[in-house]
Amino acid sequence: MSPLDAFWHAANLFAPAWGLAALLAVAVKGLWRREAKPLRWLRLWGWGSAGGSLAVVAALVLLGRDGRMAGYALLVLGVALPQWWLLVRR
Repeated sequence: MSPLDAFWHAANLFAPAWGLAALLAVAVKGLWRREAKPLRWLRLWGWGSAGGSLAVVAALVLLGRDGRMAGYALLVLGVALPQWWLLVRR
């Protein structure tokens, strides 16, 4: 595998976590405008993508492969919990 192929494999592994974190950050900023006003979009996305990336790695280690429904459920929790914590903590 070439370094470029390795990069694309890693990018495609984490793309669902980063994309879901971006969508959820936009939803939080849109639905809870007053509560989320002091939070920057990049901060919401950053914490959500970090939690989602950890969840993807945890699902890969625990389940043995990517793409299982339990892994996607863990991904949703991994993205949502940090963003929820940032919103509630304020």
